[in-house]
Amino acid sequence: MFTHNSLSLLKRHLSISCCLLLLPTLLNTAKASDNSANLGFHLKPARGTAPEMHIDSIISPDGAALPLGSGTAADGETLFMTECAACHGMGGKQTGNAIVGGTGSISTQKPLKTVGSYWPHATTLYDYIARAMPYDKQKSLTPDEVYSITAYILKLNYIVKKDDVMDKNSLPKVIMPNVNGFNELQ
Repeated sequence: MFTHNSLSLLKRHLSISCCLLLLPTLLNTAKASDNSANLGFHLKPARGTAPEMHIDSIISPDGAALPLGSGTAADGETLFMTECAACHGMGGKQTGNAIVGGTGSISTQKPLKTVGSYWPHATTLYDYIARAMPYDKQKSLTPDEVYSITAYILKLNYIVKKDDVMDKNSLPKVIMPNVNGFNELQ
């Protein structure tokens, strides 16, 4: 079967292969010890300041830092179907991932926490979509697309009308059904 020479040659090849496979891990471990490991990029949220793009800021409830741009639910419907419906369903009511419905359910035994029933500020919806959606392509949407999808989700929840324009001035003025459901920290 195997001779002594072929076994020692096989062992040598295996040890070299293992070393080569472990080398990246060893290099990263050494790098981590000097606190410069590649753990992602350093986030410096600019709360309340207008960034060049909408993805590097935290949008506050008063709309500070919302970017220029605009959109309507009519514009957002097609975008929702192509970018959002796979996870949230055609009407936003996908079981386990619903963003529509649940109105009046928050104080019940089985609350359905959705944009329309739970979220206190429409600006939070913009912020979340801009930074975290679509799930497989985070931060890929333009401000106009985010405003349009935001408007469409608000329309699905009967909060705005199909032709209401959402922008940095109008979005903070949207009154959410659960606006008084949270206590603001002072």
